[in-house]
Amino acid sequence: MLRPSIYADNFVENIFDDFFRDPFFADSGVRSVNQMSTDIKDFDDHYEIEMDLPGFSRDDVRAELKNGYLTIRAGRTNTTEDKDEHQRYIRRERYSGHYQRSFYVGDAVKQEDIQAKFNDGVLTIQVPKKEKQPEVEESRYIPIQG
Repeated sequence: MLRPSIYADNFVENIFDDFFRDPFFADSGVRSVNQMSTDIKDFDDHYEIEMDLPGFSRDDVRAELKNGYLTIRAGRTNTTEDKDEHQRYIRRERYSGHYQRSFYVGDAVKQEDIQAKFNDGVLTIQVPKKEKQPEVEESRYIPIQG
């Protein structure tokens, strides 16, 4: 008996594999843990953050420093299309994924102090160790009326 090509010999195995690759599970956090695996190294004068971002390009990654938090965002959109010889869709899929991690680096760290580079799917960020300097109260004269 002839079967359509979508029914491969391991059809049942593919159903379960594809079920757990469904974007529904990606949004629930099941897969996101492995998407941004991070190592943080402590050096004398700085911290080094290495984050694995396989499949992302440099343009897919954004780093932001706000209120002492360094936030790394990575996102991409993929589209897959398979058509038969008559241009009728057999399968058409879209995937959009966005991941985010935040680290508290302190209020004393400024954007220009942080260095970042992206190479072969690994984002490396160097954050200097800085302590917030105590604010020096400037002397103010009290006007004396006479």
